[in-house]
Amino acid sequence: MNRIVVIGGAAAGAKAAARAKRLDESAQVTIIQKDPDLSMATCGYPYYVGGFFDNRAALISAPTGVVRDADYFRACKGVEALVSTEALSIDSAKKQVRCRNLVTGTEQDIPYDRLILAMGANANIPPIPGRDAKGITTLTNMADTDYLRRIRDEKKVDRVVVVGGGLIGVEVAEVLQHSGIQVTLVEALDQILPFLDRQLAKLVEQHMQAQGVEVICKVGVQEFLTENGAVSGVRLQDGREIACGAAVLAAGVRPNTALAKNAGLELGEFGGIRVNEFMQSSQPDIYAAGDCVEIPSLLTGKPVFAPMGDLANLQGRVAGENAAKGNCATFSGTIHSGICKVFQFQAGSTGLSEKMAAKAGIKGFTTVINASPDKPGFMGAKPLISKMLVDADQRLIGYQCVGPGDVSRQIATAAMAIQGKLKIADLVNSDLPYAPPFSLAIDHFIAAAHIMQNKLAGLFTGISAQEVWEMVQGEQQGEKPLLLDGRSKQEYEEMRLSIGEKLLPIGELRDRLSELPQNKDAAIVCFCKVSMRGYEAARILTANGYTNVRVMEGGIMAWPYACEK
Repeated sequence: MNRIVVIGGAAAGAKAAARAKRLDESAQVTIIQKDPDLSMATCGYPYYVGGFFDNRAALISAPTGVVRDADYFRACKGVEALVSTEALSIDSAKKQVRCRNLVTGTEQDIPYDRLILAMGANANIPPIPGRDAKGITTLTNMADTDYLRRIRDEKKVDRVVVVGGGLIGVEVAEVLQHSGIQVTLVEALDQILPFLDRQLAKLVEQHMQAQGVEVICKVGVQEFLTENGAVSGVRLQDGREIACGAAVLAAGVRPNTALAKNAGLELGEFGGIRVNEFMQSSQPDIYAAGDCVEIPSLLTGKPVFAPMGDLANLQGRVAGENAAKGNCATFSGTIHSGICKVFQFQAGSTGLSEKMAAKAGIKGFTTVINASPDKPGFMGAKPLISKMLVDADQRLIGYQCVGPGDVSRQIATAAMAIQGKLKIADLVNSDLPYAPPFSLAIDHFIAAAHIMQNKLAGLFTGISAQEVWEMVQGEQQGEKPLLLDGRSKQEYEEMRLSIGEKLLPIGELRDRLSELPQNKDAAIVCFCKVSMRGYEAARILTANGYTNVRVMEGGIMAWPYACEK
């Protein structure tokens, strides 16, 4: 009999145990789980907190509605699950795990032939004075979830500060604001959602502000203020004080690897367990999966820490199969895909951002920004703003998308293109499904590839909204360009940037060239709502001898600063 012990019963551990038993019915599979719950849908925690659904049991239930407790695992999966049981140590020489029942206090040794570590991650708790006060929580387990749900239901707290602007911080801010609680989100970096580049992150930040969330970036929390042992506010590093009745620490997570380290397993540079493609640790009989491991980036080849629920399930499946059958399944790595809901927006990315590519030392990459509807206007179009990144060989290596349109489909399409190592020449004629209820005739993703193809061919020179803003504000040296708005007069009167632009509708441009600088080397930036007309204007000017013409990519739709309406 193959004795397989799994430490950890959340995403990776539960999947590993179930996969191992399915492939080897004769195996004795045991889960050791510190929490009282098993197979928790941790990514659903914020939405239960916010009242998007009220059935708490749905977080620990199978798709059929059956609660996945120890009885369920025993009867349906053939797996023995020891809940409220903490693994204390691993004796790899004797091949046994010492554990303690947290209810009775009794200890026992559980032998194994194959061991799978799936202990997950622990919340990062910044060393902020006052962090132990009552009312300060994370959102990493069911107890945290229950606490925040009570805040939402009891309506005794009217203001919450969220510390951290990553995925969890943004999701928590949304659901609490949605519940009628005033939220201030504080992020020490210069932007929220660090998987996005700054312009797209700024668009999401604008949307959050419009929904009532106060977003403060580039300032950290200096201390938590308290009254009678409970949090009463935060003092920021710039001296500002914000009153609150509760605070959520969402400053990321770190691998939970104390057991592995004490057992002598090799750890990587991020502190996660080092595994090979079989999810096998430095000790051949011990596998590891989920948020406690480091995995390769398929785009840089370097190890990364990627604590994502989908990856944990995939890794757990591989670890379980190999523990049961020997090393026959592999997990190659990640391309860094992710997405989140932010009120009416979605925000997602796959592959490398421009910041990540630069940090990885990738040379000669090119980016473009595309803004367009997700479907025809007569079918209820919603905007999408995306950023595409290709390497020097014109291979797609990164894609980001935000907006109220169907971001998920755009990211999924790009993710498969990146994994398939497709180039722009492959993407410009992609045969994607089309009908007006679902997309434009030229889908947003394909249109981004067309823009990239034009840019690579030298048909236009792009400039980002951020660069234009810095020029207008005098933050960049050199001549300020003529800003040419190619929209109609009606569009201009309804909304404009008001940064000194000149309105010159595209239909009148050829007849009004005399109104432009006679110096053909003068700097000109063309744009419109999405910069399709901006591109056409640039082509006209270039054909008429202008040599320093650029297109503001994405146009007004991708402008992340205030407009005049």
